[in-house]
Amino acid sequence: MSTFTLSHLDALESEAVHIFREVAGEFERPVILFSGGKDSIVMLHLALKAFAPAAIPFSLLHVDTGHNFPEVLEYRDRVVTAHGLRLHVASVQDYIDRGVLRERPDGTRNPLQTVPLTEKIQSEKFDAVFGGGRRDEEKARAKERVFSLRDEFSQWDPRRQRPELWNLYNGRHAPGEHVRVFPLSNWTELDVWQYIAREDIDLPQIYFAHHREVFQRGGMWLTAGEWGGPRDGESVAKRQVRYRTVGDMSCTGAVDSDADSIEKVIAEIAASRLTERGATRADDKLSEAAMEDRKREGYF
Repeated sequence: MSTFTLSHLDALESEAVHIFREVAGEFERPVILFSGGKDSIVMLHLALKAFAPAAIPFSLLHVDTGHNFPEVLEYRDRVVTAHGLRLHVASVQDYIDRGVLRERPDGTRNPLQTVPLTEKIQSEKFDAVFGGGRRDEEKARAKERVFSLRDEFSQWDPRRQRPELWNLYNGRHAPGEHVRVFPLSNWTELDVWQYIAREDIDLPQIYFAHHREVFQRGGMWLTAGEWGGPRDGESVAKRQVRYRTVGDMSCTGAVDSDADSIEKVIAEIAASRLTERGATRADDKLSEAAMEDRKREGYF
């Protein structure tokens, strides 16, 4: 008698599809965070698979800092149009213009995303919010459950997280509360790229080696832009780089790379000993507990 064994990618895909279907059955107004970054792209691909041939029963949400990479925004809009999806956009710039938020001295807007995100969740009455966070990215995210309960202020309390034995997920929540859901929790960066290769998923070209004008700050290559870089004394150089993660231009660093294909990217990641956030995200280096502090305030 022959036995059938799922590959590790098949097992991860099956788990994620189960999570999407579980949320569809338990919640009334779920939404998928979609930035045009690789993790949210894979998440959307999995959602499309989970409900095919029907349309996915969720809309999309993006918190636009105003400092996003143009290539990624173009990709986001193209995907939304191609699949006939509804996209909600929460704009950090709108909050700055209204005086609700103030620009930071360092120019980065990633920490300013929390208020637009939480207010959009409350105003639209979303009760489940899918995020592409993975446990291998950062130590605060390693504590996260797949179903992560948030209180009426969207705050995260690790002491209120529930056990998830045998992949049983408890979505119960009080009025005003909601649940953040992480279908990629058990994936690694390498898993994501191997799945992208297997499924032939299209990505923004920013993830592959290309020539770009950058300057060095805090040990990272940042893209020059209207957000405030480079400063006096920071010289711009044209280098061959790629991005391992994509966020606000003011805090997302590029890495020197000649990986201009998926196969080369996979080989590069397999040899790396730093996570993409540890290597290229200045906002995670503001303090030892920067990510956990932001999660407690309502960030992902």
